[in-house]
Amino acid sequence: MFHPSLTTLFASLAALLLAAAFLAGSETALMSLNRYRLRHAAQAGNRGARLAEGLLAKPDQLIGLILLLNTIVNVIAPMLVGVIALRLGGEVLLVVGVVALTVVMLVFCEVGPKTFAALNPERLALPAAYVYTPLLRVLYPFVWATNLLANGALRLFGVSAQQRGHALSGEELRTVLAEAGAMIPQRHRQMLVGILDLERVTVEDIMVSRADIVGIDLEDDWDEIIERLRQTQHTRLPVYEGEIDRIVGLLHMKNVVHALARGRLDRDALIAAATARDTYFVPSGTPLNTQLLNFQRDKRRLAFVVDEYGDVQGLVTLEDILEEIVGEFTTDPATMMHKDVHRDADGSFVVNAAANVRALNRSMRWDLPIDGPKTLNGLILEFLETIPDPGTTLKLADYTLEVLQTGDNAVKTVRVQPPPSAAAAPPG
Repeated sequence: MFHPSLTTLFASLAALLLAAAFLAGSETALMSLNRYRLRHAAQAGNRGARLAEGLLAKPDQLIGLILLLNTIVNVIAPMLVGVIALRLGGEVLLVVGVVALTVVMLVFCEVGPKTFAALNPERLALPAAYVYTPLLRVLYPFVWATNLLANGALRLFGVSAQQRGHALSGEELRTVLAEAGAMIPQRHRQMLVGILDLERVTVEDIMVSRADIVGIDLEDDWDEIIERLRQTQHTRLPVYEGEIDRIVGLLHMKNVVHALARGRLDRDALIAAATARDTYFVPSGTPLNTQLLNFQRDKRRLAFVVDEYGDVQGLVTLEDILEEIVGEFTTDPATMMHKDVHRDADGSFVVNAAANVRALNRSMRWDLPIDGPKTLNGLILEFLETIPDPGTTLKLADYTLEVLQTGDNAVKTVRVQPPPSAAAAPPG
């Protein structure tokens, strides 16, 4: 009968304890890996990352392999301790050996390796992939049989063993961007979040309201129309008859600029240029991500926003949507302030109450509520539930608002005093 020496028994026990520590740590490391960082490393040519990605593609097989090896270690190690204890001191030393083995395995083979692996998953997981990949091929029949029994038991309890995807939802991706820190520049993070937010925002939220639409009324005197064409700063102008709901078409200035400069433009030519292409209308509830694709598909840059009754509520442009992603296009600090905002000497701001709240927040770096009315006037009326008198002051989301002017059943001008945090931030 084979009787190994005590040296062989101690060496075998040490090897088993090292194996137990490796199994515990590598399991935690592999399961703690960032899957997207792992995929990036694999695509960059890291062989260890490719092997680890292959193992994690079938986690049931990986876990089955680790548990199979761990079971072997946990069975043999106490047997060796028992043999060593009986040889050295009999049954009395056996109890001491079992207690010592329990402490060693708990501290050095479980808690220690798993803590290290959780803190440094890549340092342990990638080398471990070189070990587990060939072992899985060799022990595959045993792993397959073990998984077959385990998956069958899971199905009895209504649990599917199929692996779920690791795709991130929009909210999870926002969390990743928020925690990226210095890894992604703040400006880039803002742009990425802006792209994600397109599905939350509709064209109604960013449109130019019908009251602010600059266009050509065909019922005006012809000399007034010519003067407006010469002074306009817009490249596209709506053409309508009497009111904006009676739209004739959209005039592109490049189509009439030469005739206008030579004094040969007449009413018929103006109408012909405006009706050269069908007017483009979109429902007010269209999300911005959808409208961006629609603009691209239809090769359009401007659309009229209509409500459920077909009445024009405003207009939205491709530039408006892009500004939701990249911010204001202007880079001149002197022009970064919103056109409807004027700074007072005391640090407050006099604001046109018809201004769009989202546009104010974007250009002024404010944080006024955007989940309700679209304009500052609408915010005030919703909060007070009445049309206020001039001089009325209210507190809205830490912003102090003082009504300066009212008229036509609406607030016209408001003085805004931002909180210190917002006031300290430069506009733009």
